[in-house]
Amino acid sequence: MMWSEKYRPKHILDLIGNEEARKLFVEWFAKWKKGVKPLLLVGPPGIGKTTMANLSAKHFGYDLISLNASDVRNKKNIHEILQPVLGNQSVLGLPMIFIDEVDGIHGRSDYGGVEALINILKESTVPIILAANNHSSDKMKKIKKSVTTIELRPLSPRLLLLHMNTILQKENVRIGPGRLMKLITDSNGDIRSMINSGQALVTGFEPPTEKSFEALDVEEGINAFYKAKSIDEARSILYSMRIDPREKINAFYSSVITSKLSANDLEKFLSIISEADILYGRIMKTQQWRLLRYLDSILLGLYTNNSGVRYSQYNLSWPLLNRLRWDGSKIKSITKLLAKKMHVSSSTFSTLYLPYILFCMKNDSLDLELDESFDELIEKEIELLE
Repeated sequence: MMWSEKYRPKHILDLIGNEEARKLFVEWFAKWKKGVKPLLLVGPPGIGKTTMANLSAKHFGYDLISLNASDVRNKKNIHEILQPVLGNQSVLGLPMIFIDEVDGIHGRSDYGGVEALINILKESTVPIILAANNHSSDKMKKIKKSVTTIELRPLSPRLLLLHMNTILQKENVRIGPGRLMKLITDSNGDIRSMINSGQALVTGFEPPTEKSFEALDVEEGINAFYKAKSIDEARSILYSMRIDPREKINAFYSSVITSKLSANDLEKFLSIISEADILYGRIMKTQQWRLLRYLDSILLGLYTNNSGVRYSQYNLSWPLLNRLRWDGSKIKSITKLLAKKMHVSSSTFSTLYLPYILFCMKNDSLDLELDESFDELIEKEIELLE
C-alpha cells in the first residue's frame, strides 16, 4: 500500500503542524450555518488541504462533493454543477462542496467563471471550502472578498523528520541520515511528496538509469513520457511520477482514449492499461504491495516514440455524473455487471469506461446485448451525451 495512503490522518487532530490554522478551521465548521462565509484554504501542495476537507466532512456528517478548477472554469459549468447541489439538498443529504486548485481558473475559457463562482459564494446554502496553492492573482483577490481565508504554512524540517522517522520505524526499514536529510530538503515542506519519495527509496522504485528527473505531476509526466527520445528516458520519467498508482493508470487511460491513434495502437495501449489495472486490483485485494514494483514495468509498454499521445483529463458532464452518483439501483447493477467482465472496480468503470461505452452504443458501433430492463436507462444516458 502507498505509505501516503496508509499513514493518511484519520482525524483532524492527527494532522501535523499548522495548529492555529487547524483550530480556526474546526471553529469555522462548528459554527457554520447559512450566511457564514465560505472558507478558503491557502497553502503549498501536499500540506493537507484536501485531507482537512475530507476529514471534516466525515467528522461533521456531510456528503463531500469534490471538484477542481477544470469543473468550474466558466459560467455554464458553474450553474450545471453547483446549482443542482444547492437546490436539491433534501435529495442529496447534507452536501458539502470542496473546490480544489481554485487558483487554476484562468484564460479565455474561464470567461464568467470567477464572477459566477463569487455569486455562489455570496449566497451559499451549504458549507463550501476552496483550496488554492497561491492567492496573489487578481482573480483570487476578487474571490477572497467573499470568503474567510486560512493560510497553511510549509512544514518545518524538524516536523518532517519526526514524521518520516515514525513511518520508517513502523515499517521496520531504515534510510541513511544523509539520504533522509536530502529527502526532507527536496520535499520543500510537501509531506505527501516526502512520504512517496521515502517509500520509493526503500522499495526499489528508483530508476535504473543515470539520468535523474525531478518529481513530476500527472500532466507533465504523461507528456514527457511520450516525448522521451528513448525507452530508458521514458522509464526514468515514469518512475518520477510519484503519484497514486490508480491516478497514474487513470491518467494514461484518459490520455490514450482522447488521442488520435490507429485502431491497432489503441487496441495495444488499452490492453496494456487493462493488464496494469488487473495487477493493481490484485494488489488491493491481496495486499501484496511488493507487486507494485511491477506496475511501472507494465505501463512502460505504452511508450512509443512520436505516438502523438498527449495528456488529457477525461471529464464527465455534470448531468451524467449526477445520475451516476444519485440515480440508484439500475446504474449500480449494470455497473457491477460490466465492471466484473472488464476486470475493473465499479468506481473505475462508472467514471472512465461507461461514458465511452455509451458513446459507442450511440453510434451503433457496439451492442452489449443487455437485458431489456436496461433499455430505458441506456437511452436516457445516451441522451445526456448529446
